[in-house]
Amino acid sequence: MPNTNKTIRELNLEDDFLFAKVMSDKEVCRKVLEKILGVSIREVSIPATQKTINLLYDGKGIRLDVYLNDDEGTVYNVEMERGKHKKAILPKRSRYYQGNIDLDIISAGEDYRKLKKSFVIFICTFDPFGEQRHLYTFENRCVENPSLTLGDEATKIFLNTKGNMHDVDPEMQEFLSYVENTTDDFAAQAKSPLIKEIHKKVTEVKENKEMEVEYMTLLQRDRENIELGREEGREEGSNQMASLIKILLSENRTDELNRALEDPDFRNRLFEEYDIL
Repeated sequence: MPNTNKTIRELNLEDDFLFAKVMSDKEVCRKVLEKILGVSIREVSIPATQKTINLLYDGKGIRLDVYLNDDEGTVYNVEMERGKHKKAILPKRSRYYQGNIDLDIISAGEDYRKLKKSFVIFICTFDPFGEQRHLYTFENRCVENPSLTLGDEATKIFLNTKGNMHDVDPEMQEFLSYVENTTDDFAAQAKSPLIKEIHKKVTEVKENKEMEVEYMTLLQRDRENIELGREEGREEGSNQMASLIKILLSENRTDELNRALEDPDFRNRLFEEYDIL
């Protein structure tokens, strides 16, 4: 969801809109993935049925078909993640994405033995596991013998802009800093050719009038959705309180009623007690 206080020129790569538009450039996307994975990539394609910006705003990330030095294809799901409140849900979310990738392939009529290699990648502006690493890579391994991999060819990668270990090269560290500081000044002093190429696309997006109109349209839509959610929340809260008051008065529990009006935690306990949803 867009930051409702930013103009398009103030966006960083961490912002969903800019990230989606930049990663929709196949050449930029290819080079970013090469940097993350440390492998040579021949081609990147976004499935024709997928609308990148809609996928991001529906919370499904960017789905990519990536070809290395063969025609087999590897599926990647790439998403930007902000906000520490998401930390606890990321592992299950990665599992959900992995399942979706496999189901899409199976539903297309393929035998499960033809499932493609897949990578679920999160670029996080917080440390998802608290070890101060820039990079966390997960594969399925045997608990009794960690050197034994399952071989299901499913990998999950979490990048962390807040890392401080020397676990990635300087270019990757610079890229992760750029994610949160996507400015002309940062790009001008950057040593990495990759950042300069990404920033060229960033500048193109920010200066494009059609992009600005699209961004403002999404911004207005989200403001309206936020306000609608507040109105629905106020109405729901009002209905809950009315039900509770009716019950407590019928039971002559005036002391509890007075406390419920002042104490939100106590009020919520009463909602649970009386199964008021």
